[in-house]
Amino acid sequence: MDFQVVVLAGGCSKNLTPLVSKEVPKPLLPVANRPVLYYVLHQLEQSNLKDLIVVVEGEDAALVVSSWIFGTFVDRLHVEIAAVPEDIGTAGAIRAISQHLTKKDILVVSGDLVSDVPPGAVAATHRRHDAVVTAMLCSVPVSGLSESGSSGGKDKAKKPGRYNIIGLDPSKQFLLHIATGAEIEKDTRLQKRVIRAVGLMEIRSDLMDAHMYAFKRSVLQEVLDRKDTFQSLKQDVLPYLVRTQLKTEALLDGIPQAEENGTGKVISQNNQALVSRILANASTPSFHELCSVDPGGSFPTRKTHKCCVYIASNSNYCVRLNSIQAFMDVNRDVTGEADHLLSDTSSDRNNINGPSPKLGTKTTVGPHCMLGEGSEMGDKCQVKRSVVGRHCRIGSHVKVVNSVVMNHVTIGDGCIIQGSVICSNVQLQERVVLKDCQVGAGFVVTAGSEYKGESLARKEK
Repeated sequence: MDFQVVVLAGGCSKNLTPLVSKEVPKPLLPVANRPVLYYVLHQLEQSNLKDLIVVVEGEDAALVVSSWIFGTFVDRLHVEIAAVPEDIGTAGAIRAISQHLTKKDILVVSGDLVSDVPPGAVAATHRRHDAVVTAMLCSVPVSGLSESGSSGGKDKAKKPGRYNIIGLDPSKQFLLHIATGAEIEKDTRLQKRVIRAVGLMEIRSDLMDAHMYAFKRSVLQEVLDRKDTFQSLKQDVLPYLVRTQLKTEALLDGIPQAEENGTGKVISQNNQALVSRILANASTPSFHELCSVDPGGSFPTRKTHKCCVYIASNSNYCVRLNSIQAFMDVNRDVTGEADHLLSDTSSDRNNINGPSPKLGTKTTVGPHCMLGEGSEMGDKCQVKRSVVGRHCRIGSHVKVVNSVVMNHVTIGDGCIIQGSVICSNVQLQERVVLKDCQVGAGFVVTAGSEYKGESLARKEK
């Protein structure tokens, strides 16, 4: 498909402290022992969307991410790495790389999205309607309770900013209203112009903005130029385009006319069938066209534009890794109910193991676990619904439940780890007990220590 793709990969996200570090920025946080960015790039490759700009916050993080991408996807993707300042915002990041955007349509994808929805389907929907923006929506994920009963309980108590109030037309093709973040706590106000035009609006609160957008490049660039205070695509740009879709001033001068749609080619047969089906359904006149003509219907009197949606099926998996709890959830899901995302990984009795883990006598590894290459476990250990990274050394009589252990971790005899994240190069000495904790890279937990709900990390020098 003739789209230019921008992957907003992030950097050292503060809400993922202490999981992120200079050595492991957010794009490289492991999901089932693969960087989270892998899942986005793999899906783009499968949809034959291979012309990418990967935007990383911070020069140091950009170097680390660049090294991983070019080592993993060499000769598979055409990738340009762009470093932008930290905390610039998603709209600010697009504004910063604007001079590199050249194609008619731009697909913007969050680098923390773990999903089996083909990006090509979103792109095809956008082309079918000749839309100014097309947003992908999916069902709000429901976090199940962990076996320990309280994994990340503080994080799961309330998350109003994660939900959206969304208004759709009866055909569920056009986005008529969207409220996000703090706006959800306020009274919802709907535009009379839109209600009159469409006749009926369906209000939904069970859908999540997945941070995958197709934009008409000329419109996006002009909005970012004129609205220089816009910092967020989700909270600023998308609501603005939705609010103004039936107003004369919405479509700015100088925007080119619609070009003929192209079908493109998709690698996956399933993706190809889906994209072809979308493009084959020729768009019928919408309320946008009806609003743009005079009462006699003879000629256009005002400019309008279309804001469309692609709604993923309830059977699709779609979660963003944007919090510590989400990190836990995604790792649990990808080794469990969403293990089809690891279709090219060998599986043995519901366990996904690296090529050479070594297990001691009477050590048990339960279903939906992952053990990384070169890791070793002593005698009488238990692992349940957990991911253990590469080259870890785990002593005897150790229990790991609902946890993620990253690479090169040393765990002493008799340790108990529940609902916790142990980052790379951590050392847990003998008889350490951790429940609902996060331990930052390189930290040493002394023998016999017990922590609950703590974040442990080395002080920055």
